Amino acid sequence: MIFSKITGTGSYTPDQVLTNQDLEQRVDTSDAWIQARTGIRQRHVHAPHEKTSDLALMAAKRALKSAGLAPEDVDFIVVATTTPDMVFPSTACFLQAKLGVTRGPALDVQAVCTGFIYALSIADQYVRSGAAQCALVVGAENFTNLLDWSDRGTCVLFGDGAGAVILQPGNGPGIYSTHLHADGRYAAQLSAPGNIQEGEIQGKPTVHMDGGAVFKFAVRILDQVCREALNANQMTIEQVDWFVPHQANVRIIEATGEKLGISPGKVVVTVDHHGNTSAASIPLALDEAIRDSRIKPGHKVLLAAVGGGFTWGSALLEI
Repeated sequence: MIFSKITGTGSYTPDQVLTNQDLEQRVDTSDAWIQARTGIRQRHVHAPHEKTSDLALMAAKRALKSAGLAPEDVDFIVVATTTPDMVFPSTACFLQAKLGVTRGPALDVQAVCTGFIYALSIADQYVRSGAAQCALVVGAENFTNLLDWSDRGTCVLFGDGAGAVILQPGNGPGIYSTHLHADGRYAAQLSAPGNIQEGEIQGKPTVHMDGGAVFKFAVRILDQVCREALNANQMTIEQVDWFVPHQANVRIIEATGEKLGISPGKVVVTVDHHGNTSAASIPLALDEAIRDSRIKPGHKVLLAAVGGGFTWGSALLEI
């Protein structure tokens, strides 16, 4: 049986750091208020010249180096993003050109904060089926482009960044399974309600969120989708070495971990210094925990996310 296995990881965050103290100068908020409600101390913000594909490029190069591969080895690219470089072509095509890759499909996936798990699931199927031998999976966001900096309920939450993994065939366990869901009835609770009509922007394309409703839904659904992954593989939470959730809010992370019954010491948390980076959140956290040697070869890792749509998903894998 062919498994797809992560053979390399990489990440990138822009140089500019925006602290809670910086935000105190821009909006009616405070460091204490932000930390108490979100756990966030700082986030990264892209430079004016940095497109989403530029962030993706840096993460992709580091993932390839980690795997001991060159761009010419890549034959499939999927980029999860809510903030593409432009309407079209896809950010994946821009990334492909910047890497110098000239073969295989390149496509974007839009599932907001669950985007990386959606993208990972697609790449997993390509590798398992033999349709791809080296898949580059990226979550990349310039999410601060979508913020209303006068809305203290949302502008304090988000940041920019990119994370990437390389998937290749393996005979031993890699990705055990992925589980994807969506329910569009909840769209109004978390959205950026704008579009282009006749060449003009219609609506307000900045983040709108019903924070209380999102919190309640997220904790309930993350617990469910994690248990779905465990049950599908006849595993218990005790067999999981690390839980890497979407980094939205430390209270959501803690509540989910508590419901699952996983020790806080086995939960990877990066939201304090990254903020919510949407589709980049999980691969950023995964790469950090692998590079600092918390996550080691042979460890079983559970990923889970929920995002606007609503979308949600989980993945159970072995490094």
